Amino acid sequence: MARPAMPADPDPADDRFDSDGGLRWRPAAGRAEQLMILLSGSDMPAAAWLPLAQVLRQAFPQAVLMAAAVESGADVAAAVPIIEDAALARLQDWVHAAQRDSGVGPAATALVGVSVGAMLALELVGREDGIAGRVLAFGGRYARLPEAAPRFTTIHLFHGADDAVVPVAFARAAIERLGALHGDATIDIAGATGHGLAPVLVDCALNRLRSHIPHRTWAAALGGAPPGRIDDDR
Repeated sequence: MARPAMPADPDPADDRFDSDGGLRWRPAAGRAEQLMILLSGSDMPAAAWLPLAQVLRQAFPQAVLMAAAVESGADVAAAVPIIEDAALARLQDWVHAAQRDSGVGPAATALVGVSVGAMLALELVGREDGIAGRVLAFGGRYARLPEAAPRFTTIHLFHGADDAVVPVAFARAAIERLGALHGDATIDIAGATGHGLAPVLVDCALNRLRSHIPHRTWAAALGGAPPGRIDDDR
């Protein structure tokens, strides 16, 4: 996957395609305040993000959005998915480059992944805690449940109760593990919903982005109170 290079003078009304098939948008005016990186696997083209990207652009007009399909070779449906370290290293470099190019730091960066992209985002935060302030994982899972929860990244899990590709049990196991590790994590499960970006889960994601205050922020304000977790079945 190529390192991103932001267009010199993009028209924010246009959907901009990179040479590698990625998409990116800048705010219409003013400096960028957030960076949202939309990650999918090679089985989902970046253009499939267009509907969500339009919703995010309306909700967060000062955000830079970048979407790309990540070549990783990982199979999210495997019993024990294998993610090559080189693939995570390339993604790590790509995220850092996007932050430099957009002028947005890690705390205001969100990794938004679906399926394989969600798994990569979760694993990347395990590799570098705080590379992004938030991970929004749709229909994803950990390749292996974490041994430690991130201290500087909030994890938001979104899952369909009827997901036949990545059963919801993986999301429930993840939230239980993160809770036991005192991680800052939330979960939204939508009934009668399968794999992918269901509108009801997109609404949940917008709500989390707008209303969830990271527990590390509360802890700092309260003098180091330990973080907890929030569960929400829809």
